[in-house]
Amino acid sequence: MAIFGQVKVKNGQYKLKGDFHTIAPSLPIRNEDEGWRLMGVTNPRSITHIHMYGGEAAFFEALGQGRILGTRCDNPACEHPGTVYLPFRIHCPDCLGRNSVIDLTDVVRRTARVHTFMVCERSGAFNTLDKPIKFINVEFEGVATILMSYLVAGEPEIGLAVTPIFKTINPTYTITDLAFVAQGTTAAQLPMDYTFGV
Repeated sequence: MAIFGQVKVKNGQYKLKGDFHTIAPSLPIRNEDEGWRLMGVTNPRSITHIHMYGGEAAFFEALGQGRILGTRCDNPACEHPGTVYLPFRIHCPDCLGRNSVIDLTDVVRRTARVHTFMVCERSGAFNTLDKPIKFINVEFEGVATILMSYLVAGEPEIGLAVTPIFKTINPTYTITDLAFVAQGTTAAQLPMDYTFGV
């Protein structure tokens, strides 16, 4: 029996286990209007990609724990020392020094507001979000950048105060472990597996 591809790191080396490439039978593609003439075949494949987070791993792990990490440039020689970034930036774009990791959970809870938004009725392949998707760009007090996320409760509007929610039950360790709801949303209104975090 096949198992999904799994990866761990031990002694600085990747250790792979399971199936990373599965072939399924090809099926004919036929033209019904021309007497079922053969036009081609399907070529189904299932591939497991290994996607390493590198220095951003701390950000994605924290989401599953109900926290939001950002970074700050603490280089006194930088033209803009003290600049805070969310989304997480490993290096300062001004001085290229390595940023310090900081916990922004409380700042986000207190100051998150919708900067702008768009609502998408359709989405691309492999989308897992419910439609319509209410994409929001969220700004935070004292943070130099704007985070893109999505709103799962409430109607988006510019300036709307929002609260972060986290997929702390069965996290995926992807950006969809973080979403936002309009302030005042109750725990009973949250999607399955999401909480208000720590």
